[in-house]
Amino acid sequence: MKIVVNAFFFAGIVTICLAFRQDKPPRLTLFLLIGQSNMAGRGTPEAEDQQPNPHVWMFTKELTWVPARDPMHFDKPAVIGVGPGLSFAKRLSAADPNLNIGLVPCAVGGSGIDVWKPGAYYEPTQSYPYDDALRRARKALENGQLGGFIWHQGESDSSPEKASAYGEKLAGLVQWFRKDLNAPNVPFVVGTLGDFVVKRNPSAGTINATLQQVTQRIPDSYCVLATGLTDKGDSTHFDTPSARTLGQRYADVFIQHKLVKK
Repeated sequence: MKIVVNAFFFAGIVTICLAFRQDKPPRLTLFLLIGQSNMAGRGTPEAEDQQPNPHVWMFTKELTWVPARDPMHFDKPAVIGVGPGLSFAKRLSAADPNLNIGLVPCAVGGSGIDVWKPGAYYEPTQSYPYDDALRRARKALENGQLGGFIWHQGESDSSPEKASAYGEKLAGLVQWFRKDLNAPNVPFVVGTLGDFVVKRNPSAGTINATLQQVTQRIPDSYCVLATGLTDKGDSTHFDTPSARTLGQRYADVFIQHKLVKK
């Protein structure tokens, strides 16, 4: 059995090397992956989450480009896993094989929307979620153009007192990102929280309603529904198949509304 496993591992390495022999990626259409743990990904990686795609790249913690695979985030190394980012990019690539995609992972597990603003510090990960995302995005933009903001967040704000102010704060976040990255018309796509979160916490339903309302009044913003998806057994995080499905739903918004500009 060990020989078979090692053979598969070796074959995978060879495949990746052949698919990505170039020293650096081509010019990319970049997507910023922002929010908290369900964007960062907590699903268990499987074989398909390791398969390379010659048109999909990811920006590492060290600010370099490598072939995209899960896990791609680094916010909490002990628990990172499969999120919606990779399946999002693969769906876009399948729709347009000439598109070269760069994913910029910036999500931070557990982060409430109050730390997604300029200068805000998040103690659990010893990071500045907004400022760090801005820094990474600006560096990544040296190799491409911004194609979209992909946001999933709200579990940490699912309480009566926080949920009531969520809409105003999200609108401010969109405005900050667009201004600081000189991206006034770049699509901002948000996703609702899973049904399993709403089931145990009614305030999550308020967050979901707010996400849909805010995107109706902010230009070039859209809302993806996470209805019908399942958790990994903790009533908080999407399992691996659901994380992939959510990513495909994000991609379908871009495809349906023809949002991707090369």
